[in-house]
Formats: sequence, C-alpha cells, structure tokens
Amino acid sequence: MPDISSTIETPYADGRILKHAANGVGVITFNNPDKRNAMSLEMWEGFGEALTALRDDETVRVVILRGAGGKAFVSGADISQFEKTRHNAAASEEYARRSAAQRALLAHYPKPTIACIDGYCLGGGMQVAMLADIRLASHGSQFGIPAAKLGIAYGYDGLKHLVSLVGPSWARLLMYTGMRIDSAEALRIGLVERLFPVDEIWGETMTIAETISQNAPLAIKAAKITIAQVLKDESRRDMEAIKAIGHACMDSADFREGRQAFMEKRRPKFQGR
Repeated sequence: MPDISSTIETPYADGRILKHAANGVGVITFNNPDKRNAMSLEMWEGFGEALTALRDDETVRVVILRGAGGKAFVSGADISQFEKTRHNAAASEEYARRSAAQRALLAHYPKPTIACIDGYCLGGGMQVAMLADIRLASHGSQFGIPAAKLGIAYGYDGLKHLVSLVGPSWARLLMYTGMRIDSAEALRIGLVERLFPVDEIWGETMTIAETISQNAPLAIKAAKITIAQVLKDESRRDMEAIKAIGHACMDSADFREGRQAFMEKRRPKFQGR
C-alpha cells in the first residue's frame, strides 16, 4: 500500500484544501473539520486548483477525495456565507458559476477518481461524491440533499447524476423530503459501491487506489472514455474517440509489456504509453 503519510501537503484556500501525492496516488482533503468540511467559495476554487495540479502531474494515476476530521466527507455548502454569496438569484448565479467550474473540472477529469466517504455527505458534498468515478463509504455515514429544507434549487448537473445513480423515484424521494439515508441504504440503492468499517475505510480505499495505479493507464483511460460515451444519448456519442483510444491501447508499449509479463509470469510495469 502506498505510504502517503509522510509526504508534504500543499495547501489551498488557506489550508482548508490539502493536496499530496505519492506512488501514483494523489489525495485531496477537504480540511474544514470545525464546520464538518462545509464548502466555502474559496474552498471550491482551491479544490479546482488542487485538481488541476494533480491532473498535470504525470506521476499521479488515480486521485482520492476525502474529508478531514472523521465526521464528514463534505457536509454541504457553508451556509454562513449565504447572506453574502447566495442571498438572491443574481448572487446565487455568480456563486453557481464560480463553483460549477470546479465541478465541471471533476466531471471531465481524465484520471480515475475515488470518493472516500466517512461521515456526513450532504448537499454539495453529494455533488462532489457523485462526480467521482467510484464511491466508497464507511458504516454509519449519512447521505442527503437538504435543498427543500433551505428553499434552494439543486442544480441540473447534480440531479442528472443523482437520477443516473439511484433512478428517478429515489431521486424524487430524497429531493422532496430532504431526508437523510444511512450507508446501508445508500449501498442498496446504488449511491455507493462498497462499505467498510470506519477503521478500515482509508486502508481499503488506498488498496483499491494502489490496484488502479498499477494497471495500464491507457486501458483505464479507454474504459473511462467508453463508459462516459455509453451514458450519453446515442446521437451524442463520440464513437471516433472510442476507436482512437482503442487503437492507442493496441499500439502501445504497455500492451507489449502486458503480454510479455504474462508470458514471464511477473507483474507488468506500465508506463502509460
């Protein structure tokens, strides 16, 4: 398992977003534990900066998102900022524009992403988690979107991903009631992929990330591109992109390495080219 505990963390948003990387695994930590990692506008922008840095780091092959403090992944938006940043439609539109740019960066991220959820995952935290490729959660975590209890509209992109994961009926129940569900229910309806005990969630997440980081980057990229196209309407699918990444895999040095390693009964060493 990669040891990232001793690596130097890079702070963003006055330390409320932290980034570090080691052995092919990048980690972004939402570090606002006094507010259960509620997201301020500055944190959204720092999150985007950290995502960009890890995206451009050629040594990083997979990115984990997690919350600090053991109480929450992200508990939603920082409501204490609402009087300043979201007090009316015009202000809310500007807030949405600035935060949406960071969510779009995650939505189109070229590397695999994992949300490691331990504790509350609410509102905007749900948006972040749903944009990740894989969601892993600890027993006892709680999920919900309290928009109806705050009088705000949850955005189109967030609801699109919610419906794609849990279906329209569960999306309606969650949105109309503002209810919270526990991790077992989240697993049952497809909101998360796997559950682990609290004291195992980080180690298990790192094990999965390590497995991904050791596999062929081009093959993973091909899977990510193809799955994204499958989820689009047929008329909007980019079949040429699927064909191009398929050819790139078949012509790659990694494919030759994979074949040779299989014949030699050893672990392949993939370079991503």
